[in-house]
Formats: sequence, C-alpha cells, structure tokens
Amino acid sequence: MDPITKTLLKKSLIWGGGIIGLGVVLFKFTTPSPEQMLAQMSPELRADVEKNRELRMKEQEELIKVVKRTSASNDPIWKTGDIQSPWDPDFKKTSESMLVKKQAIEKARAEEKTKLELESMKEEAKRREGMEKEGMKKASGGSKWWW
Repeated sequence: MDPITKTLLKKSLIWGGGIIGLGVVLFKFTTPSPEQMLAQMSPELRADVEKNRELRMKEQEELIKVVKRTSASNDPIWKTGDIQSPWDPDFKKTSESMLVKKQAIEKARAEEKTKLELESMKEEAKRREGMEKEGMKKASGGSKWWW
C-alpha cells in the first residue's frame, strides 16, 4: 500500500470511530430509563401503562410459548404458528386474533379485586362483632353495682 492510502485509511477509521463513539455516548446519556419515562408521564397515561402491564407480560409469555413450539418443527413459522398473519386477506383484527384475550384478563383482575374486597369486608365484620361482644361483656359485668 502506498503512504497516501494508508493515511486516508487511518483518517477514515479515526473519524468513523469518533462519530460512532459520539453516537453511542449521546445515546447512553440522552435516552431516559423506563422509570424516568414513567415519572415524566401524566397520571392518566401512567395509570394506563400500569393497568396494561400484566396484559403485556402475558402476551410475551404466550409469544415465547409459540416460538418454542414452532422452533421444534421444521415448517416455517407462518405455517406452524398460532399467530394469524395480518397479510392474509381474511384477517380481521379482533379479540379472537390476539394472542392473549384482554377481556379474560380484565375479568380475572375484576374477580380478584372482588375477592379482596369481600375478604376485607368479612374481616371488618369479624372485628366489629368482636368489639360488640367486648362491649356487651363490659356492660353486663360492670353494671350490676346496684344489686
């Protein structure tokens, strides 16, 4: 190689590496973390993200299950997978075409909330009943002074 080609190669490697390094450094220091993103969101959006977190986690789990099943076969993923292709002419984006049924998750969440409310109501009733019994004992035991 002649000296001019070597110097051009060195300069291009230094400048290219510098540009790439600057991009990496800028990306590292200017991209917010997920916690920072949630902190910057409005309360309505934050509540929506928190509400749908469980749905996204279940979708990820289902997708991993589908990938494991399809990786075990020799057919392509579009033939063996449970996911309906959006490029099919008969594809309609409905609740049946989704991996995880949102209504089922919302129903399970509502049932869990109802169970927790019922348990807290039962505990509150037991606590009140116990307080009433204590009050009756005190009233019956301490009110016989006039006899």
